[in-house]
Amino acid sequence: MLKIYIHPRLGEIKISETRRARRVSLSVHPSGRIRLSFPPYISLKRALAFLESKVDWVEATLLKYKDRPTTPKPTLDQIEQLRHKAKDYLPQRLEALSRLTGLKYNKVTIRAARTKWGSCTAQNNISLSLYLMTLPNHLIDYVLIHELCHTIHHNHSPKFHALLDRLLGGREKILAKELRQYSIP
Repeated sequence: MLKIYIHPRLGEIKISETRRARRVSLSVHPSGRIRLSFPPYISLKRALAFLESKVDWVEATLLKYKDRPTTPKPTLDQIEQLRHKAKDYLPQRLEALSRLTGLKYNKVTIRAARTKWGSCTAQNNISLSLYLMTLPNHLIDYVLIHELCHTIHHNHSPKFHALLDRLLGGREKILAKELRQYSIP
């Protein structure tokens, strides 16, 4: 179920009751889009109470994104150029990092994903956004190693983060923070 809720201070909020959610979560996209998700066993009233408790955080996050320099939306020609570069570079780099780390994946696909830099399925298929090509090389490697770690831990558990941090030489938090400074165009 996806609903639109108009909050008196925050404006439009997408509300999603989904079985995939394990708890109430609130996200603010750099574009200004706000989403509130919650599992079916939590009432809408309780989810909205959670939202109310986070209004100041949402406003601060929106303000932070407002001050961030914006990247213009790429043209179709630019997207095709990115796609070509991504298909040439990302599979080869993923394979090299797979050999280096010993983490094996099944297959890789390149997509024009605009919500995630990458993902890994339970079958260890890795999907990468062609927009990775807009990042510096060290952050591309960070995302690729992150996805390779999901071939061992299909979650964001402490074991996952410990593995990722070890493979990144203790720099996981630094790189994650740096990546948050970028958004998918």
